[in-house]
Amino acid sequence: MNARIHTPDEQRQQHSLLRFITAGSVDDGKSTLIGRLLFDSKGIFADQLAAVSRSKHKRTVGDTIDLSLLTDGLEAEREQGITIDVAYRYFATPKRKFIIADTPGHEQYTRNMVTGASTADAVIILVDVSKVKLSEDGSVDLLIQTKRHSTIAKLLQIEHVIVAVNKMDLVNYDQQVYDRIVAAYGEFAASLGLKDVTAIPLSALSGDNVVDRGDNMDWYTGPTLIELLESLSVYDEAHDAPFRFPVQLVARHNGHEANDFRGYMGRIESGRVSVGDTLVVQPSGQTATVKDIVTFDGSLQSASAGQSVTLLLNEYLDISRGDTLSGATAPATLLKQVVADVCWMSDEPLDLRRKYWIKHGTRQTAAKVTRVDTLLDVNTQERKLVDGAAQGLKLNDIARINLTVQQPLAADAYADIRATGAFILIDEVTHQTVAAGMIRLEN
Repeated sequence: MNARIHTPDEQRQQHSLLRFITAGSVDDGKSTLIGRLLFDSKGIFADQLAAVSRSKHKRTVGDTIDLSLLTDGLEAEREQGITIDVAYRYFATPKRKFIIADTPGHEQYTRNMVTGASTADAVIILVDVSKVKLSEDGSVDLLIQTKRHSTIAKLLQIEHVIVAVNKMDLVNYDQQVYDRIVAAYGEFAASLGLKDVTAIPLSALSGDNVVDRGDNMDWYTGPTLIELLESLSVYDEAHDAPFRFPVQLVARHNGHEANDFRGYMGRIESGRVSVGDTLVVQPSGQTATVKDIVTFDGSLQSASAGQSVTLLLNEYLDISRGDTLSGATAPATLLKQVVADVCWMSDEPLDLRRKYWIKHGTRQTAAKVTRVDTLLDVNTQERKLVDGAAQGLKLNDIARINLTVQQPLAADAYADIRATGAFILIDEVTHQTVAAGMIRLEN
C-alpha cells in the first residue's frame, strides 16, 4: 500500500497547507500521537509544555510528559482520559504547514469525526495492535471503529488514508504482527474502494517512526509519519470543476444612476470566472454576463475556487441569497428529489413523519425524507434493503435515502464537487444538526 504519485499537472496544484484528521477507537493513542508530533517537531511552546507538566490530570507514571494533554482541551476530557470534542491544532515544519483535527474514538462521538473529516485532505486511522484479534488460523479481526471510520473516509472522498499501526512496543515490535494487520486492512480497503492507502508501524508513546525513526524497527524502510505527511500532494479538484458560486449576500448602493451598485457576494466553491463570462442563475435559469469582479483590494479580471469576491453583472436580475451562479456551459443539476448517502448524527432517530430543514450551500429549505433505501453494514460493506417496518435511522447509521425538498437545489454529485454535493439536515424544532449527506446523481 503506497501513496499515489500525482502527475506534474496535479503536483502544480500542491498546497503548502495539509489538513488531516486522526481517527480510531478509544485509547488507540490519537491524542498521544498528535502530542508526539507537536513535541518532536518543536510545534509547541515552552509555556504549553510547562502547563502540561503541571497538570493535575497527568495520566503517566513518573516524570514522563503526558503528551495527550496537548490536545485534550476540555476539562471533562482531561478528567476522563478520553477525547470528546474535535480538537484542532496548528503546527509547521520547514517544508509544510498543518492543521490537525483530533477526533473522538468512542462510538458515541462518531458524528464529531464526520465534522473533522469534512474538510480533510488526509486521515490517519490508528490501529492499536493490542486490541486486534489475531487468530491461529490466520484470520484478523479489525475493530468496528476502524471499519466505520474508513467507511466515512471513503464516503467523504478523503484523498489519502494513512494506517498508523500503533503501540508496536506492546508486541515487541514484531514485524509479523504488523504484516498480518496491514494485509487484513488492505483487503478491507479494497472492498471499500480506497485507492491511496499507506501503512506505518509506530509507537506514539516512545516516538518510533513518528518524527524520528528510532532503533526498534530496523525492518521498516518506509517514511516516518512526518516525512509522509510532508510529501503528500494535495490536488484540489475544485479548481478544474465547473464554476459554482452560491450567493451569500446581495450588496446594494442606490445613489445617482451612474453610481448604482448591485453586487453578489460569496465564495467561489469551484471553477474559475472571468470578466465577460456568461453565467446562469439557478434555479431561475436566467443568464447574465460578468461586468466586474470586486475584492477588498480592488477589481480582478478573473478569480478561482477558494476566493471570496463580489460579482457585478451587466444585467439587472432578481437574485438573492440561496441562489447559485453557475457556468453557462455546465450548470448544476436542479433537484427537487434528492438521493444521498447520509450519516445519522442525532440521538433522536429519523422519523419519516417529520419535516426537517436542509442546508445546502447558502440555501435552506424544508425537506422530508421519503424513503430509506439501504442501510450500510460497515463490517461487510453490504447494503441491506430496508423494508417499510424499519425505515428509521439511529445514531451513527450510514444509509442511502430519498428526500423531497420544497425549493430546488442547484447541486452536483458529491464525488464531483464537494461543496455543492454536500448538505446537512436540521431538526426544525431543536435546530440541531441530525445528519450529514452526500448527494448522488443517479443515471
